Amino acid sequence: MLTREQMAQRVAQELRDGDYVNLGIGMPTLVANYVPEGMDVMMQSENGLLGMGAFPTEAELDADMINAGKQTVTARKGAAIFDSAQSFAMIRGGHVDLTVLGALEVDVSGNIASWMIPGKMVKGMGGAMDLVAGAENIIVMMTHASKHGESKLLSECTLPLTGVGCIRKVITELGWLEIEEGAFVLREYAPGVTLDEIRAKTAGQLRIADDVREMHFSKEAS
Repeated sequence: MLTREQMAQRVAQELRDGDYVNLGIGMPTLVANYVPEGMDVMMQSENGLLGMGAFPTEAELDADMINAGKQTVTARKGAAIFDSAQSFAMIRGGHVDLTVLGALEVDVSGNIASWMIPGKMVKGMGGAMDLVAGAENIIVMMTHASKHGESKLLSECTLPLTGVGCIRKVITELGWLEIEEGAFVLREYAPGVTLDEIRAKTAGQLRIADDVREMHFSKEAS
């Protein structure tokens, strides 16, 4: 199965030169460490930082420089710092090219549930509702199943929705999937994972792409 770092590296392959990118809290923040060399990408944090860099070394650590998840980060050359109102104006105005988010559930219609489990957890909507409405391209980065083994890739979300019909790409520890015509289409699978295992852990309709392939990674993402 893929490590969190390998998942982040695979998502980073979707970056394009000149993109404005918002990384959600949790696993998505790792993507900042795998921007391809020579590519100019501006990472945006909803708390008001445009030009977020990789996580800091001990020498670079600044307790006042944080992302939306309150993790310490660095700022790249040319970065801008502003208030959250300006940050959300950027998001709501459609100026973010790519958003990478975590999720509790995703379904074959491209719906996403990411903010609460009634009676158990309410972590708050945060900026996710604005991000799924404003970004041109959204990638969900999550585990394929819950800690109880229940699939998170469903025919229909059971939890309160964050956004409707907005998700097209999903990466889990088992593979890379795209949502097309009411199904999850498996495009790439993790090394050592069988197609039968992915079928068994996907509750929503699953199709295997004709050109499905195994993922390959550099050693630093292993």
